[in-house]
Amino acid sequence: MANTVSAKKMTRKIAKRTAINRSRRSRMRTFVRKVEEAIAAGNKNEAAAALRAAEPELMRAAQKGIVHANTASRKVSRLAHSIKALSA
Repeated sequence: MANTVSAKKMTRKIAKRTAINRSRRSRMRTFVRKVEEAIAAGNKNEAAAALRAAEPELMRAAQKGIVHANTASRKVSRLAHSIKALSA
């Protein structure tokens, strides 16, 4: 348990930051899930539209430190590859 004033303040700051990060991570996952569901349904146009909405969310999450930048790029790349494979 935090004893000093500064340690108590840090626990408050950490709790606030954790809530923000959890919200951002959840939002990112929701956007990715919409793309994956559209791909699973075989709807290329809907999947492409969902990817256009998801890509900025993923990159914003990377910029904010929620996920690593390479992880966000990898997710975008794999989703785009999956969408492209739908037409083939």
